Amino acid sequence: MTAYYAPKTPAETLALLSAHAPDCALLAGGTDLVPKLKSGAAAPGTLVYIGSAGLDYIRQEESRLIVGAAATWTMLAEHPLVASCAAVLAAAARTPAASSPGVKNTATVGGNLATASPAADLATPLLALDADVRIHSVRGTRTVALGDFFTGPGKTVLLPDELICAVSIPLCGGISVFEKIGRRKAMSISVVNTAVRLVLEQGRCREARIALGSVAPVPLRCRGAEDMLIGKEPGRELFQACGAEALRACSPIDDAAATAWYRRTAGAALVARALGRAAGLPGTPEE
Repeated sequence: MTAYYAPKTPAETLALLSAHAPDCALLAGGTDLVPKLKSGAAAPGTLVYIGSAGLDYIRQEESRLIVGAAATWTMLAEHPLVASCAAVLAAAARTPAASSPGVKNTATVGGNLATASPAADLATPLLALDADVRIHSVRGTRTVALGDFFTGPGKTVLLPDELICAVSIPLCGGISVFEKIGRRKAMSISVVNTAVRLVLEQGRCREARIALGSVAPVPLRCRGAEDMLIGKEPGRELFQACGAEALRACSPIDDAAATAWYRRTAGAALVARALGRAAGLPGTPEE
């Protein structure tokens, strides 16, 4: 029989994890875990509900935006700090294709990252924003760059007794854009998604970030494509070349959602479109 706990503080949560790991599962929104519990795919000896543990916050600390692990997608979509400091994250959270209103009201930032799906819609905007993950345990705390957090499909650097407490985002400049292709217009897992960020100075690109999801074992930064942009004037041909280069760094697969060929072709076009939107090129489709 599974034991159930609902701690009221992060410290209580960490104590429970320390006492019951590794046969322990964390529950927040439950959008991924509950179906596994129902099907028998997951059967932990201990279930720890963290929705009341004080991790559902969004605040600014000096030059960083801090998003608690239990902050929901609805909070991301509607919070004024996210809109002003991390607009691409808000855009990803409110896209109609992301999920239903009911799921957005319960699904959490920490859950989306800890599940480590290659198609995670919040991972790419957070990668484009140079986000870090704040990880706590009774042994102490550590901060991991999001690019180093994922180790494979469904796998992360988290140890059994560790908890994602927050995501930390530097207040970086530039224009950021999120784009996604799914098999339908609502409640759709990404066939491919991308987030880009451009900092333009005197008509040239001073800084660039390009992140892709659902085209590799983990969400990833496309550094070769980013380097192509530095010091260059924005333009369609350049952005198309960057899109092609970004997909060369990926390893998409055939699955029930799409073929690898489609992901490569659509992904390259999606990156080019997102870059065009970020640079404000006339005639670039809005979505």
